[in-house]
Amino acid sequence: MRIVESAARALALVGGLGVLLLMAHVCLDVVLRALGGPPIPATVEIASRYYMVLIAFLPLAWVEHKNGMVSITLFDDNLPRPVLRVSEIAVTLLVAATYAILAWITFHTALQNFQSGAFVVVLNSRFATWPSYFLPPLAFGLAAIMCLIRVLVPQGNKEADLF
Repeated sequence: MRIVESAARALALVGGLGVLLLMAHVCLDVVLRALGGPPIPATVEIASRYYMVLIAFLPLAWVEHKNGMVSITLFDDNLPRPVLRVSEIAVTLLVAATYAILAWITFHTALQNFQSGAFVVVLNSRFATWPSYFLPPLAFGLAAIMCLIRVLVPQGNKEADLF
């Protein structure tokens, strides 16, 4: 369990690093163009195919670990404690199944892109895009595992876990 938590934290940190790298990359590109120099080649492709994928998907498991996803508690306040726990388990298992399905589908897409050597052409050169396709299945798979851990090892106070 500690390994999964550590992996979730590491992926969240990589996602955060992606934000910093994206800002630095785009700012440098803008400054170079403003000074009359050439822009950094493939900035748009790198930002959209790598940085955005890092930022959007890698922190999912950490958010699940912290139970930080958006939830609607319209009926939760009126449910007895045992019924609330069953509801939480059912929802978490449904979310885990959804993540697992997404991991499976995106993994097959990643394999297809790997086998075809997916790329985009930038300045008459091939820029490989297939590696970024392996990030979503990794993130979805780890988020599914984190949901299962949350079911097996109930957390204490949800609000305390968020901070």
